[in-house]
Amino acid sequence: MQTIGWLSILPPVVAIALAIKTREVYISLALFVWLGWTILNSWNPVVGLVEGVNTFLAAITSPGNARTLLFSALIGGIITLTQASGGMAGFIRWVEQRRLGQSRRTVRLFGIGTSMLLFLESNFGLLVAGAVSRPLFDRAKISREKLSYILDATCAPKQLLIPINAWGAYIVTLLAAQGVQEPNRVLISALSVNFYAILAIILVFFVGVTDWNIGPMREAERRVREEGKLLRDGAEPMMSSDVAMLAAKEGVPLRAVNMLLPIVAMVTTVPIVLWITGDGEILSGSGTDAVLWGVIVGILLGAVMYRAQGIMTLREVTAYTIKGIQGLTPVVIVLALAFAIAGTQQALGTGVWLAQVAQANVNPGFVPAITFILACIMAFSTGTSWGTFAIMIPIVVPMAVLLDLHLGLTLAAALGGGIFGDHCSPISDSTIVASMASASDHIDHVRTQLPYALLAASGALVLFLGAGFIL
Repeated sequence: MQTIGWLSILPPVVAIALAIKTREVYISLALFVWLGWTILNSWNPVVGLVEGVNTFLAAITSPGNARTLLFSALIGGIITLTQASGGMAGFIRWVEQRRLGQSRRTVRLFGIGTSMLLFLESNFGLLVAGAVSRPLFDRAKISREKLSYILDATCAPKQLLIPINAWGAYIVTLLAAQGVQEPNRVLISALSVNFYAILAIILVFFVGVTDWNIGPMREAERRVREEGKLLRDGAEPMMSSDVAMLAAKEGVPLRAVNMLLPIVAMVTTVPIVLWITGDGEILSGSGTDAVLWGVIVGILLGAVMYRAQGIMTLREVTAYTIKGIQGLTPVVIVLALAFAIAGTQQALGTGVWLAQVAQANVNPGFVPAITFILACIMAFSTGTSWGTFAIMIPIVVPMAVLLDLHLGLTLAAALGGGIFGDHCSPISDSTIVASMASASDHIDHVRTQLPYALLAASGALVLFLGAGFIL
């Protein structure tokens, strides 16, 4: 593929730096798209603007992306309905009666455990775990930043460590396309040496048990403990407070079942739709169809339950659902911009250029470590782990064969780097959804979790470097 050289990394570098510096997410993401197409059109800013708008429109009208955006909006309906019905308050009371919410440690581990269990679809798992855990975290005076870190740090790593999902199927498909024999076995062998994913999970459990706070997270936790502020002054949460902290309707009974049954319905619908759309193969099913129908089923079941109990009229169900959708407008906008970035990034060829640069004069023993570094940079700058996998796997597989390297280790390095970027890049859809699920400020989430991610990445780099000369 023909690339434009080093200029291809300019849009992501500028956008990420601006987002972290100014905390203006919308402007930063939009600038990425405009600058990318301006560069591609000989620095013509007008043509860049036109092409950028066209890319945005193409992204949001793509059936898969449109389903994701609709799902992300409708999940707000589930959140408002379960709160207004008394289900959320009932669930909190149920947890407290069983002393599960008596300590901040227990609450943190509850959030980690809930997120780990929801491994079939990444964004769906983030949103459900966030909806269930957030009221407990708020009650325990744990910062929104800590919740968003817990959700995000378990999301991408667990998707590969438990690859019974679309992630595993996707990677196996890429391996098979490279002529790899027994791609499932190769993927399994890579899991045991996927050092970044393993360390990220170990670290988040350590933080959950010890409440270890480093960098900006220390200030966030001090703020909520001493000042009672879940968010910093001036923060712009990715979910409206009218939705995130909606009180139950006056006089309604507080029943945990009014929250749990719609959520259980959502969770159980996902594998069913995956099985149907995959013609009997869950791993081949449509993830976007599955999560969209999951949330629709959850809303419909909630409507029937609340109407049958006399809690809400159908008109009230509709009103609360619309209120939830309105409250999630910020995340829908950001996700739409992220999808436009994906199209822009593909046209720029950033990942391909980075890979081409890294291929020259590499000592075989250093290949896994270099692969990991390259994949980290690529995924962080592009915001996509899947895009990184698509570029890196066709490179590392023949390289491993040619240099007689451990294929599982080399593959793990590429996968681990992709996970790092998906975990902490401010333009990653997973990072964006984690901010939304926790109702936290997006850039605050990125800043507070980055030291933990870099710590895990540093440990992984050392292990990949050592293993490259041993295996």
